[in-house]
Amino acid sequence: MVVCEDLTMSARVEWLDIVGDPEVWRSVGLVVADDGLVPLMGTSLRITPPTAADDIGIAGWALSGVDAALDGADIDGLQTRVVGAASPMFGQHDVGASGLDHVVVMTCDLERTTGAIESATGCGLKRMREVGEMRQGFHRLGRGGLIVEVVSLPELPEGPARFWGVVLNVDDLDMACARIGADRVSLPKDAVQPGRRIATISAAVGLGLPVALMTA
Repeated sequence: MVVCEDLTMSARVEWLDIVGDPEVWRSVGLVVADDGLVPLMGTSLRITPPTAADDIGIAGWALSGVDAALDGADIDGLQTRVVGAASPMFGQHDVGASGLDHVVVMTCDLERTTGAIESATGCGLKRMREVGEMRQGFHRLGRGGLIVEVVSLPELPEGPARFWGVVLNVDDLDMACARIGADRVSLPKDAVQPGRRIATISAAVGLGLPVALMTA
């Protein structure tokens, strides 16, 4: 097992693989390189155009600092690639995106999914939260790394976990919303995190997954 606190070998999410239209992602003010990379501080995104057989959305993640045997496997349904640690990358995004705050994973069995993530990465739960019938568990992969929010609801069908959506940090939320357009993003509101604000990009934009913007 990889120990998250071991700085010589720490599990880290290098990027999320997303099936979608790079031009649509560019339309919301993000830099998308020719190879599909959306460079962000910490964890980046990589956009791949869909084929006829592809479902649009988050297809998997690329991890470094984990057992090479996980390459091509899944972690309770989360498709995984093992890659080398990447050099720091960042792009000057028109929307002011600075990094990926967290990725949301949906599951019918919180303990099963969080246990699988801990077993594969060595990064245990940081905290648990219950809001009505919704239960949430939070991992952080690597020191100062990506937060993985695992969400369980009683109405979710039996089956493996799946990636659901992402939250991007932006330098100026009001500017970001103005850049995207009032008809394509919700009005900013207070986030669950104290002192922070959040807005959600409309599904009609066509990103293929829930995407929210939040103050850093």
